[in-house]
Amino acid sequence: MAKKILKEEINDEIREVLIEEGAIDIYKCYQCGKCTSICPWFQVDMYDFPVYRFSLETAMGMVASSEDKDELAAEIDKIYRCVGCEACLDQCPHGIDTPRILRAARRLLVDFGSYPDTLKSTVQKIKNVGNPFGEPAEKRTDWAKELNVPTYEEKLDYLYFPCCVPVYDSRNQNIAISTAKIFQKYKISFGILGEKELCCGEAIRRVGAEQVFSQVCKGNIKEFKNSGVKKVLVSSPHCLTTFKDEYPEFGAEFETQHITEFLSRLIDDGKIKPVIEFNKKVVYHDPCTLGRKNGIYEEPRNILQSIPGLELVEVEEFNRNLSVCCGAGSGGLWMEWDKNERIADVRLKQLIDTGADIIAVACPYCLQMFEETLKSMNSEIEVLDVTEILYKSI
Repeated sequence: MAKKILKEEINDEIREVLIEEGAIDIYKCYQCGKCTSICPWFQVDMYDFPVYRFSLETAMGMVASSEDKDELAAEIDKIYRCVGCEACLDQCPHGIDTPRILRAARRLLVDFGSYPDTLKSTVQKIKNVGNPFGEPAEKRTDWAKELNVPTYEEKLDYLYFPCCVPVYDSRNQNIAISTAKIFQKYKISFGILGEKELCCGEAIRRVGAEQVFSQVCKGNIKEFKNSGVKKVLVSSPHCLTTFKDEYPEFGAEFETQHITEFLSRLIDDGKIKPVIEFNKKVVYHDPCTLGRKNGIYEEPRNILQSIPGLELVEVEEFNRNLSVCCGAGSGGLWMEWDKNERIADVRLKQLIDTGADIIAVACPYCLQMFEETLKSMNSEIEVLDVTEILYKSI
């Protein structure tokens, strides 16, 4: 009888659709539970997020299959809790890509319009005006106007692509400004495309909005090609991943580097020499997408260690590939969770407990998430991007 009930619960149609959308790893899972113990939600006591179940539920076609309104809402909430940090993939004995499995589920939900309203708004803004803030395209160059940053031409060596967050968010704009000033000081040949560029689309692909991602991706590729772009420098690890790993699916042929890779090499070559002391204790937070996704751990540290007077400290046990996510990935930056259900609170406590004066980051998402969360915490710790600290020292 038990076997008969189980057979009736299996939805072959949903399972096959999810596999077609990318959930190809589901049969590798043998339910060891290691992914659940490493997931950042495991450290948030108020929320139960059993990662190991997703492969089994997908194989049974049980994802978002409830006909009860409240149960379906709870399932959708669970699917959109994944912040895509890939800690589970990093530690999985069989290399199961659970974020990819959940992304398949999200694509299905987006097709039916059954996903969080705040993410629908973000997707719609990117579709309509090319950025998640809903701001006019002509404002993309506001941060650069006083710097006389040139429009990219083929004769220039690099296109600098700041990311929508440093372009439109007033606090994050200093990342782009500091980066441009470093380039200008050391005569790096670069330019920007400004209003000609669109959001890279990384966030909405993680949300599941594949059609809109395809639209902005093809738009950027066309503009880059028409402008003769060959090399791109980015401030966001999310742009790095998308340009480097995903745009080639659509015919992109340019090279992409994260700014910390580029600057670290210039420091090693003696072309950049920090000389002004920065007498602060600094803890570096490894962004998930820069670290686990792209293997860039030492370059940001190399930049910080080159700065006179700076004391670099680590979060014991939770650094490099074991770093805990800020909670902003895969659409998390735009989600609103209850105060006692925030991954950022957990990570900030770890960083603050090091006794550091400064939290150094190398991702605009991390900076925004930490600064917003710190407003509700009794702490005087400051958050700065690695490029901001480097600029202060030159």
